[in-house]
Amino acid sequence: MLALIQTLVLALDIYWWLIIISAIFSWLYAFNVVNPRNQVVMTIGNSLFRVTEPALRPIRRLLPDLGGIDISPIILLLIIFFIRQFILNTIAPAVL
Repeated sequence: MLALIQTLVLALDIYWWLIIISAIFSWLYAFNVVNPRNQVVMTIGNSLFRVTEPALRPIRRLLPDLGGIDISPIILLLIIFFIRQFILNTIAPAVL
């Protein structure tokens, strides 16, 4: 059971970093730091979008329009942090 908990925490940590990388990539794309016509850049952006968008879309639907500011990645990071802490502080000690 401990291996399952550790694997779940690792998956949450990887997804955490994918969200951060996706947010940074979107800034680089928006400010024309990276070339959007480059095939590698397009592939990386598309992959990050496909991985993170299913979790971000429901949060974006619930949030009010804040103009050009998108705080959905921050909210998703807080949710992941809460789930991770819940697993480590509540579920893991009960299993051990």
